[in-house]
Amino acid sequence: MQETSETSAPEAALPVGRTDLPPGWLEVTSMDMDAQGVARKPDGKVVFIDGALPGEIVTANVHRKKNNWEAASLTEIHHESSQRVRPGCPNFGLHAGSCGGCKMQHLHVSAQVAIKQRVLEDNLWHLGKVKAETIMRPIEGPAWGYRFRARLSVRYVPKKDKVLVGFHERKSRYIADMETCKILPPHVDAMLLPLRGLIGSMQARDTCPQIELACGDEVTALVLRHLEPLSDADQSRLRAFAAEYGVQWWLQPKGPDTVHLLDEGGEPLAYGLPEFGIEMPFKPTDFTQVNPHINRVLVTRALRLLDAQKTERVIDWFCGLGNFTLPIATQARTVLGIEGSEALVARSRDNYVRNQSARGQGGELAPTSFVARNLFEMTPEMLFADGLADKWLVDPPREGAFALTKALADIHQARIGAEGAAPLSVDVPTWQPPQRIVYVSCNPATLARDAGLLVHQAGYRCVAAGVVNMFPHTAHVESMAVFERA
Repeated sequence: MQETSETSAPEAALPVGRTDLPPGWLEVTSMDMDAQGVARKPDGKVVFIDGALPGEIVTANVHRKKNNWEAASLTEIHHESSQRVRPGCPNFGLHAGSCGGCKMQHLHVSAQVAIKQRVLEDNLWHLGKVKAETIMRPIEGPAWGYRFRARLSVRYVPKKDKVLVGFHERKSRYIADMETCKILPPHVDAMLLPLRGLIGSMQARDTCPQIELACGDEVTALVLRHLEPLSDADQSRLRAFAAEYGVQWWLQPKGPDTVHLLDEGGEPLAYGLPEFGIEMPFKPTDFTQVNPHINRVLVTRALRLLDAQKTERVIDWFCGLGNFTLPIATQARTVLGIEGSEALVARSRDNYVRNQSARGQGGELAPTSFVARNLFEMTPEMLFADGLADKWLVDPPREGAFALTKALADIHQARIGAEGAAPLSVDVPTWQPPQRIVYVSCNPATLARDAGLLVHQAGYRCVAAGVVNMFPHTAHVESMAVFERA
């Protein structure tokens, strides 16, 4: 259970709930990071209410009790929020069998963004003691049909004599019986029932637990996880489906490194960043952003905030396929991309070479190199070895960039002679920290932790922060923050 910032205050300072309501009625005042309404009883005890929205007065059924909080499910709304809307998908809800893929379809999308912005600001302050000098306008895009990547579970249910393809039910290991999904692209949504029929017709219907979706700008790839070798007849069924629905089948007999095309040839899977003249080929199991519409805006804003100049060297930490690295190379003097996965580094190099060769004279990318390194074990000495960089772009996974920001903080603390600072085993007097850092985050808690290090121990100001609604209708909070040397 994730508590909101309200619940972290000292007990004596906790506000109490309204006392003028009928017994059992609760006023919902906010929403937590799991998209649950947050209310308080008259004695101040917090109640997390599944399905309730801020501003509503409700009754709820408590199903879990702890000393400081209770978990409950909505039973009746006595005063409805003006932001409550009709869910766009028939699988959404609190009922048995409802899909667990979305948690906020009952809330107007603009209100979803406002709540995510508050989550970001609350985390920055309560976890990092940081307040951004400027709150940036949220990045928003299409609310439906946006999910170009998805992992769909598959199961043949003998009792029902049907195949289920989709996301898991809310708080359950069972697969939701869903015939449509409005957050998937329309052409993929239209394939859900045909996919059921396909798997149901296969000899391997009991041993195909998963289909992974990856859409590029032109190609839709489906990765079929199969636990036993596929018969020739089953492979023929896959080919017939691919021809009818215009998809590309990939097979995964074991781990991710075994993924391969059913049939060689065909168009490569790729997405474009047209503002920078970049095209990014990728494999269906590579990490790419789920929402390509938002990704294009995200890259554009990140580079505008980074403001790399032709005289500057930039490091892109956690560079992945080069989603930010290659656009940066259209603006900077030199670029270094650093990533933990050797396979992704190899793919980044290939993408750089491909894009470099496709550009005309005068439009060449800046000299760019890529390095594979464990970014969760960074040290000051490693930063010195990477050389001077005017600016950084940091785009870590959910775990954040603690080791990287800690190394930066350790250098600053040692150099200013802070009490208790660990001495540096080696110092390079000519090395200076980057003047600006643009940090793209998929977890506001780890962003807040790292922001606290940068602001309070590494000599930076948080000049701007804002949310990116990469995953509409879910409680997932993507965000961006900008730090400058104080």
